[in-house]
Amino acid sequence: MADKKQYRHEWKHAISYSDMLQIRSRMKAIAKSDPHTVDGKYLIRSLYFDTMKDKALKEKLDGVDKREKFRIRYYNFNPEVIHLEKKSKLNKLGTKYHAALTADQVEKIIKGDTDWMMDSDNALIQELYLKMKYQGMRPKTIVDYTREPFIYAPGNVRVTLDYDLRTCLTVKDFLDPKSITFPVAEGTIILEVKWDDFLPSIIRDGVQLTNRRAQSFSKYAQCRIYD
Repeated sequence: MADKKQYRHEWKHAISYSDMLQIRSRMKAIAKSDPHTVDGKYLIRSLYFDTMKDKALKEKLDGVDKREKFRIRYYNFNPEVIHLEKKSKLNKLGTKYHAALTADQVEKIIKGDTDWMMDSDNALIQELYLKMKYQGMRPKTIVDYTREPFIYAPGNVRVTLDYDLRTCLTVKDFLDPKSITFPVAEGTIILEVKWDDFLPSIIRDGVQLTNRRAQSFSKYAQCRIYD
Protein backbone atom coordinates (compact mmCIF):
# COMPACT_ATOMS: atom_id res chain seq x y z
CA MET A 1 0.00 0.00 0.00
CA ALA A 2 1.09 3.60 -0.57
CA ASP A 3 1.97 5.63 2.51
CA LYS A 4 -0.52 8.42 3.15
CA LYS A 5 -0.54 11.64 5.14
CA GLN A 6 -3.81 13.03 6.47
CA TYR A 7 -5.57 16.01 4.94
CA ARG A 8 -3.85 19.24 5.91
CA HIS A 9 -4.63 22.94 5.75
CA GLU A 10 -2.37 25.15 3.68
CA TRP A 11 -1.60 28.84 3.18
CA LYS A 12 0.55 30.03 0.31
CA HIS A 13 1.91 33.56 -0.21
CA ALA A 14 4.24 35.18 -2.73
CA ILE A 15 6.49 37.41 -0.62
CA SER A 16 9.39 39.82 -1.04
CA TYR A 17 13.00 39.31 -0.02
CA SER A 18 12.58 41.64 2.98
CA ASP A 19 9.48 39.65 4.00
CA MET A 20 11.56 36.47 3.89
CA LEU A 21 14.21 37.99 6.15
CA GLN A 22 11.53 38.91 8.69
CA ILE A 23 9.85 35.51 8.68
CA ARG A 24 13.15 33.63 8.76
CA SER A 25 14.17 35.61 11.84
CA ARG A 26 10.84 34.96 13.57
CA MET A 27 10.82 31.24 12.77
CA LYS A 28 14.35 30.78 14.08
CA ALA A 29 13.13 32.21 17.39
CA ILE A 30 9.99 30.10 17.77
CA ALA A 31 10.35 26.97 15.61
CA LYS A 32 12.98 24.38 14.74
CA SER A 33 14.78 23.86 11.48
CA ASP A 34 13.91 20.59 9.76
CA PRO A 35 16.58 18.05 10.87
CA HIS A 36 17.10 16.92 7.26
CA THR A 37 18.51 20.29 6.18
CA VAL A 38 22.11 21.26 5.58
CA ASP A 39 22.80 24.76 6.94
CA GLY A 40 19.05 25.22 7.33
CA LYS A 41 18.04 24.40 3.75
CA TYR A 42 17.99 21.75 1.05
CA LEU A 43 17.56 21.55 -2.70
CA ILE A 44 14.44 19.94 -4.14
CA ARG A 45 14.15 18.49 -7.63
CA SER A 46 10.75 17.26 -8.84
CA LEU A 47 9.58 15.66 -12.07
CA TYR A 48 5.93 16.47 -12.72
CA PHE A 49 3.51 14.35 -14.75
CA ASP A 50 0.51 15.39 -16.79
CA THR A 51 -1.77 14.00 -19.48
CA MET A 52 -1.45 14.74 -23.19
CA LYS A 53 -4.14 17.41 -22.76
CA ASP A 54 -2.49 18.87 -19.63
CA LYS A 55 -5.34 17.98 -17.28
CA ALA A 56 -3.42 18.76 -14.06
CA LEU A 57 -2.16 22.10 -15.39
CA LYS A 58 -5.58 23.24 -16.58
CA GLU A 59 -7.30 22.19 -13.35
CA LYS A 60 -4.74 24.15 -11.34
CA LEU A 61 -5.08 27.27 -13.49
CA ASP A 62 -8.88 27.01 -13.42
CA GLY A 63 -8.94 26.56 -9.63
CA VAL A 64 -10.79 23.24 -9.76
CA ASP A 65 -11.69 22.31 -6.19
CA LYS A 66 -10.96 18.58 -6.52
CA ARG A 67 -7.71 17.76 -8.28
CA GLU A 68 -4.55 15.67 -8.10
CA LYS A 69 -1.01 15.65 -9.44
CA PHE A 70 1.80 13.12 -9.65
CA ARG A 71 5.49 13.85 -9.28
CA ILE A 72 8.80 12.14 -8.52
CA ARG A 73 10.99 13.98 -6.02
CA TYR A 74 14.43 13.79 -4.44
CA TYR A 75 16.62 16.08 -2.37
CA ASN A 76 20.13 17.53 -2.66
CA PHE A 77 20.65 15.47 -5.84
CA ASN A 78 20.87 12.31 -3.71
CA PRO A 79 19.42 9.45 -5.82
CA GLU A 80 19.48 7.01 -2.89
CA VAL A 81 16.14 8.34 -1.61
CA ILE A 82 13.55 9.05 -4.31
CA HIS A 83 9.79 9.15 -3.88
CA LEU A 84 6.82 8.99 -6.18
CA GLU A 85 4.18 11.34 -4.77
CA LYS A 86 0.53 11.94 -5.45
CA LYS A 87 -0.89 15.18 -4.06
CA SER A 88 -4.65 15.58 -3.86
CA LYS A 89 -6.73 18.67 -3.07
CA LEU A 90 -10.34 18.64 -1.89
CA ASN A 91 -12.20 21.61 -0.43
CA LYS A 92 -8.87 23.47 -0.02
CA LEU A 93 -7.44 20.63 2.06
CA GLY A 94 -4.46 18.66 0.80
CA THR A 95 -3.17 15.15 1.31
CA LYS A 96 -0.15 13.28 -0.03
CA TYR A 97 0.58 9.65 -0.84
CA HIS A 98 4.11 8.49 -1.52
CA ALA A 99 6.06 5.40 -2.55
CA ALA A 100 9.80 4.71 -2.76
CA LEU A 101 11.47 4.38 -6.16
CA THR A 102 15.01 3.44 -7.15
CA ALA A 103 17.06 5.48 -9.60
CA ASP A 104 16.85 2.61 -12.08
CA GLN A 105 13.05 2.56 -11.83
CA VAL A 106 12.93 6.32 -12.39
CA GLU A 107 15.08 6.01 -15.51
CA LYS A 108 12.72 3.33 -16.83
CA ILE A 109 9.66 5.53 -16.22
CA ILE A 110 11.28 8.46 -18.04
CA LYS A 111 12.12 6.21 -21.00
CA GLY A 112 8.57 4.84 -21.12
CA ASP A 113 9.53 1.37 -19.88
CA THR A 114 6.55 0.89 -17.55
CA ASP A 115 5.38 -2.75 -17.77
CA TRP A 116 7.18 -3.60 -14.51
CA MET A 117 5.01 -1.10 -12.64
CA MET A 118 1.88 -3.25 -12.92
CA ASP A 119 3.70 -6.03 -11.03
CA SER A 120 4.63 -3.70 -8.17
CA ASP A 121 3.18 -4.45 -4.74
CA ASN A 122 2.65 -0.70 -4.23
CA ALA A 123 -0.77 0.68 -5.12
CA LEU A 124 0.52 4.14 -5.99
CA ILE A 125 3.02 2.81 -8.52
CA GLN A 126 0.25 0.72 -10.05
CA GLU A 127 -2.02 3.77 -10.20
CA LEU A 128 0.59 5.82 -12.06
CA TYR A 129 1.10 2.93 -14.48
CA LEU A 130 -2.61 2.77 -15.28
CA LYS A 131 -2.82 6.52 -15.82
CA MET A 132 0.24 6.45 -18.07
CA LYS A 133 -1.27 3.58 -20.06
CA TYR A 134 -4.89 4.70 -20.32
CA GLN A 135 -4.79 8.50 -19.80
CA GLY A 136 -1.55 9.25 -21.63
CA MET A 137 0.11 10.64 -18.51
CA ARG A 138 3.80 11.42 -19.09
CA PRO A 139 6.70 13.25 -17.41
CA LYS A 140 6.29 16.91 -18.41
CA THR A 141 8.79 19.16 -16.68
CA ILE A 142 11.49 19.42 -14.02
CA VAL A 143 11.10 21.86 -11.14
CA ASP A 144 14.10 22.83 -8.98
CA TYR A 145 14.18 25.17 -5.99
CA THR A 146 15.79 25.81 -2.63
CA ARG A 147 13.70 25.32 0.51
CA GLU A 148 14.18 26.54 4.08
CA PRO A 149 11.80 24.48 6.26
CA PHE A 150 10.77 25.09 9.87
CA ILE A 151 8.70 22.77 12.05
CA TYR A 152 6.56 23.43 15.12
CA ALA A 153 5.17 20.40 16.95
CA PRO A 154 1.81 21.72 18.24
CA GLY A 155 -0.55 21.47 15.28
CA ASN A 156 2.12 19.61 13.30
CA VAL A 157 3.00 22.90 11.61
CA ARG A 158 5.47 23.22 8.75
CA VAL A 159 6.57 26.64 7.51
CA THR A 160 8.69 26.75 4.35
CA LEU A 161 10.45 29.45 2.36
CA ASP A 162 11.02 28.46 -1.28
CA TYR A 163 13.14 30.40 -3.75
CA ASP A 164 15.54 30.17 -6.70
CA LEU A 165 12.94 28.41 -8.85
CA ARG A 166 14.53 26.79 -11.91
CA THR A 167 13.70 24.30 -14.64
CA CYS A 168 15.40 22.14 -17.30
CA LEU A 169 14.73 21.90 -21.00
CA THR A 170 14.37 18.11 -20.98
CA VAL A 171 12.96 15.61 -18.48
CA LYS A 172 15.74 13.17 -19.41
CA ASP A 173 18.10 15.19 -17.19
CA PHE A 174 16.12 14.54 -14.00
CA LEU A 175 18.81 12.44 -12.30
CA ASP A 176 21.74 14.46 -13.67
CA PRO A 177 23.02 16.92 -11.02
CA LYS A 178 25.05 18.71 -13.71
CA SER A 179 22.07 19.35 -15.97
CA ILE A 180 21.69 22.87 -17.31
CA THR A 181 18.86 24.80 -15.61
CA PHE A 182 17.54 28.32 -16.00
CA PRO A 183 15.59 30.60 -13.65
CA VAL A 184 11.80 30.84 -13.63
CA ALA A 185 9.75 33.67 -12.06
CA GLU A 186 13.01 35.31 -11.04
CA GLY A 187 12.97 36.89 -7.61
CA THR A 188 9.80 35.07 -6.55
CA ILE A 189 9.78 33.73 -3.00
CA ILE A 190 6.98 31.50 -1.77
CA LEU A 191 5.92 31.20 1.86
CA GLU A 192 3.93 28.06 2.63
CA VAL A 193 2.30 27.21 5.95
CA LYS A 194 0.80 23.73 6.48
CA TRP A 195 -0.91 22.36 9.57
CA ASP A 196 -3.30 19.65 10.73
CA ASP A 197 -6.28 20.50 12.96
CA PHE A 198 -5.22 23.90 14.31
CA LEU A 199 -2.69 26.65 13.63
CA PRO A 200 -1.11 27.93 16.88
CA SER A 201 -1.41 31.69 17.32
CA ILE A 202 2.36 32.05 17.78
CA ILE A 203 2.87 30.73 14.24
CA ARG A 204 -0.09 32.67 12.84
CA ASP A 205 1.42 35.86 14.23
CA GLY A 206 4.92 34.86 13.14
CA VAL A 207 3.99 34.59 9.46
CA GLN A 208 1.74 37.65 9.45
CA LEU A 209 2.76 40.27 6.90
CA THR A 210 1.30 43.67 6.08
CA ASN A 211 -0.57 43.93 2.77
CA ARG A 212 -0.14 40.25 1.87
CA ARG A 213 -2.98 37.93 0.92
CA ALA A 214 -2.99 34.17 0.46
CA GLN A 215 -2.81 33.46 -3.26
CA SER A 216 -2.45 30.61 -5.66
CA PHE A 217 1.06 29.96 -6.96
CA SER A 218 2.06 26.81 -8.80
CA LYS A 219 5.74 26.06 -9.32
CA TYR A 220 4.70 23.46 -11.88
CA ALA A 221 2.58 25.94 -13.84
CA GLN A 222 5.37 28.52 -13.83
CA CYS A 223 7.88 26.02 -15.21
CA ARG A 224 5.45 24.79 -17.88
CA ILE A 225 5.49 28.27 -19.42
CA TYR A 226 8.86 27.36 -20.91
CA ASP A 227 7.74 24.18 -22.69
